[in-house]
Amino acid sequence: MSNNNQYTPPKVWEWNPGNGGEWASINRPTAGARHEHKLPVGKHPLQLYSLATPNGQKVTIMLEELLASGHKDAEYDAHLIDISEGDQFGSDFVDINPNSKIPALMDHAPASGQSTQRVFESGAILLYLAEKFDDLLPKDSAKRTEALSWLFWQMGSGPYVGGGFGHFYKYAPEPIEYAIDRFTMETKRQLDVLDKHLADNDFMAGDEYSIADIAIWPWYGNLVLGNVYDAVEFLQAESYKNLLRWARQIGDREAVKRGRLVNRTWGDEDEQLRERHDSSDIDKVIK
Repeated sequence: MSNNNQYTPPKVWEWNPGNGGEWASINRPTAGARHEHKLPVGKHPLQLYSLATPNGQKVTIMLEELLASGHKDAEYDAHLIDISEGDQFGSDFVDINPNSKIPALMDHAPASGQSTQRVFESGAILLYLAEKFDDLLPKDSAKRTEALSWLFWQMGSGPYVGGGFGHFYKYAPEPIEYAIDRFTMETKRQLDVLDKHLADNDFMAGDEYSIADIAIWPWYGNLVLGNVYDAVEFLQAESYKNLLRWARQIGDREAVKRGRLVNRTWGDEDEQLRERHDSSDIDKVIK
């Protein structure tokens, strides 16, 4: 492997604001609000502030699945947080998620009896909603444990795909062979983990669709189906036959088709829905 990079790390790192590629204008090594901004609040108890990245899709798919199962109280408003414009650093958003990452949820009718409940981190939101509505998490103790194991697997593994492979393969200002090789190897290892597991299981927790599938599909399903990073050929996605079967099966669910459109502002017009405040908003997009 060629190595023309002569960079030597200094004894103490200093931030270079111009070094960071596509996201250099918003990335900083500090936390907290950067500007005052009041978030809108819609008519439903559940207020989602998000963007249709894979992490954002987890929550909108979850909410659409709950609605499809007849949970009318799962109606929600989905407000757009444009991370390219730095909306995630507004004061109200940081009050909900001090980590300034989408998605973030405010429940104005929590079961605790409090006036509001904030929930941040996509996996935490999925678990919160599953418990609130008593759905999409297996009742059987063994299957529940399996679902939660895969949920946390995704939360720990996903950054290698997004911040690792996706960043260096798709978004870095220049290709770096070592970084691409390192994260491609790890991404393919993870795809193989899923493929082997799904050889003997219809869903991640066995025979029951759950929040584990909802967490994993937006990252790994979208990846092998060619919906993110344009890397199907590079990763030889067609070789993961069990994973592809599962990815297509999940992708064909009506709630998944609906949920992945919400807070989407790119791609074909019939796949975009900037905000969602009623089910009819999605109906207008899906003809």
